[in-house]
Amino acid sequence: MEKAKFIVPNAFTSMSFLLGVASICWSAGLFSAENAIFYGAQFIIFCTLLDKLDGFAARAFNASSDFGAQFDSLADLIAFGIAPAFMLLFAYKNMSTDWYEANKIAIFAGAAVYVLCAAMRLAKYNAMDSDSYPDYFSGMPSTFAGVVNAILMILMCKYDFFNNHPDQLYFPLVIMIATGILMVSPLFLPKLKKRKSKFINVFQLVNIVIVYIAGFAMRIPEYLMFLVLLYFVVGFGFGILNREKIVSDQISKSGKLSGG
Repeated sequence: MEKAKFIVPNAFTSMSFLLGVASICWSAGLFSAENAIFYGAQFIIFCTLLDKLDGFAARAFNASSDFGAQFDSLADLIAFGIAPAFMLLFAYKNMSTDWYEANKIAIFAGAAVYVLCAAMRLAKYNAMDSDSYPDYFSGMPSTFAGVVNAILMILMCKYDFFNNHPDQLYFPLVIMIATGILMVSPLFLPKLKKRKSKFINVFQLVNIVIVYIAGFAMRIPEYLMFLVLLYFVVGFGFGILNREKIVSDQISKSGKLSGG
């Protein structure tokens, strides 16, 4: 019975892993050419929601384990590293063939940089960062990077970006490279957790509920992007302005824990 408590969080991780694989297959058009990129991006959003549920389940059941941590990282690499890169490659290939042929090497290089940064971030997190800053992410989480690119692609499909803005086709590639670099950057991003302010706690809770409903229902991607940008600007802005304090507080805590 002791091992049974690990079933729920690992089940969420397994679903995220398989949906990441499904995203790659769907983006490649293996199941249906119609709306292939849209659904490939949507599966990445599903993975994001499941990724948060597996962490919640692990804490709720006291079912954290080394196996779970490694399995989660593998699922994250598929869902938020490889799947977004394939999504971008096939979006260009299928929806802007001429631009793809003219810029094939640049697109591949940008996607490769993104995947490599995702892999490096996940390896670094497991090796060094998982407990270093309990209240902050050091660099953009791979989950966040994946969902930024997924929501952006959904909006581009919805508003027919590839046909309506032929002079701005570099934009999604730039965003993917930028989010890749941010994953391995030293910038701090506050984690979403209970705060002293009641207003902030209510705001977080209400929007988490909205995100799960809208995410699974595949609705209001515009609002989801607004929340992503809000978290990005406010979170990284706070981390930049308070960097010295964050680092000094962590050094102080480490010294106390070590008896220094």
